[in-house]
Parts: sequence; structure tokens; C-alpha cells
Amino acid sequence: MTDATPPSFAENRYETMHYHYSGRSGLQLPAISLGAWETFGGYRGADIARACLYRAFDLGITHFDLANNYGHPAGNAEIVVGKILRDMPRDELIISTKAGYYMWPGPYGDGLSKKYLVSSLDQSLKRMGLDYVDIFYAHRPDPKTPLEETMAALDLIVKQGKALYIGVSNFPGAHLENAVRITQSMGLTSITIHQPRYNMLDRKMEYDLFDHTIRNGIGVIPFSPLANGLLSDKYLGNTVPQDSRAAQLWKKEERGDFLSEEKLSQIQRLNKIAQARGQTLAQMALAW
Repeated sequence: MTDATPPSFAENRYETMHYHYSGRSGLQLPAISLGAWETFGGYRGADIARACLYRAFDLGITHFDLANNYGHPAGNAEIVVGKILRDMPRDELIISTKAGYYMWPGPYGDGLSKKYLVSSLDQSLKRMGLDYVDIFYAHRPDPKTPLEETMAALDLIVKQGKALYIGVSNFPGAHLENAVRITQSMGLTSITIHQPRYNMLDRKMEYDLFDHTIRNGIGVIPFSPLANGLLSDKYLGNTVPQDSRAAQLWKKEERGDFLSEEKLSQIQRLNKIAQARGQTLAQMALAW
């Protein structure tokens, strides 16, 4: 598309979307963001990815969320999305990526060491063709690396101009609290946002995390709000659609826990509530 007529986007794209400040920061994020986990980069064609991103932007979705290990092979989601971003207005977009899981062999290709985080972000920027990302996340806790080193690495990345804000993902409440105390005591860049798994079927964060984020002025942007598609209409027939991720990506034995009788019963009951509200199950789950 870069060698053709540039795309035109809806002029009213900001009129209906709601934007919220992330914690105490000045960063505003749309009520709904578009993530690339098991979505782009090998799971669906590049044309579908482009259509999804363009449609999302037309609707006021300005935040696209990635990670170094998204896609098949790992990193391919950043390549696919990066090519699409060349035809989109970068200054109107929030691009986030993450590092923390295994990416390459040897002692420097995994975890939250300064070596890995800096190297990984450099690779992500190259794959996406960007000078910086808006948000860079520590993707998971790393018990083998001192938290002081991890937070210092995130601070360094901001000072290098490679990221504007920092975040963490999958950090339990106590671990997040420790990270906040470290940034305060060492005078490091503060945490702007936390990305936990949270949806109508998985509410652990209400008891472990949210008190910490509220107290410390940290925004929360849940991933998997549809519970990997369970809270859509795909599985209401008690079958596994052939085009679903459960059918395409997971081994049969892995589907057993994902599509347990208890969960199937839950989504049937939730769907009745959604129907009474005049909504689809997915609409109710996102509104919730």
C-alpha cells in the first residue's frame, strides 16, 4: 500500500470513542484497544490484519498492542503490523510492545535482565520500522533477575528515547508494589500502566491487584477480555468451530480445560443475561 494511494480514514473517528487517562499520567487510551496476540503474523493473512487495523482506527481505536513473541514464528506480528503502520498516521497512534519471554537461544534471550530488555526492544523497533514505541512492558515477573535491574532497564529505555511510557504485565499485586517502591527510592521512571488477564470468567485481579494500582495511580488495561473467545458466540453450540483458535492452535487435550463443562455452562447462563439486555455475549463482556 505504500506505493499506492494512501488510505483515507473516517474523519469522525474521534467523535464516538471514549478515551481515558492511564492512571495519573497524561496518556489517554481508547476504551477498546486492538491486540496482536494470536491474531496477526501467521494466524491470519496480512490483508486481514490490514483490514482489521484500518477498521479499528476508523472507529477511534488508536492503541495497538504487541509483544516481541507474538506471531508465528515469534516476532512476525510486529513485522506484519509494522508494514501496515507505514501507511497510518504515527502521531495519532499508541503502539506498545513487550519483552520477557523466550526469544532466542543462550542466556540473553529470555527474562527481564537489562541485556535482554534493551536488545529485545531494539529488535522490536527494527521489525516494526519504528524509532520508538509509546509503551514498553516488562511482560512477566522474572525471579532470577533483581527487580531493581529490571526497573533500571525500563528507565534507561525511556531515557534513550526508545519508549515514552513503561508498563508491566502479569505482575501480582505484591510484585507490582515492590516495583513501585523501587522506582520511587531509585528515582526511576514511574510505571504508567499494568496489563493483567481479566474478564468475566477470570476475576482474580479484583482481590490481588486493583488495590495496588489504584493506590499508586497506575492504569489498568486488561488483556483477553473475551477469555480467548469463550465470551463470544463461537462456543455457545457446545462445539469447537474449525476456524476457532481452540481448533487451530491447541492440542485436543488442551481444549479439555478450556472448554470444560463448567465453563460451557457459565457462558450459556451469561448469554441468557446478555440476550435479556439486548446484547450479544461479546458485547456484554466488553461493556462489563
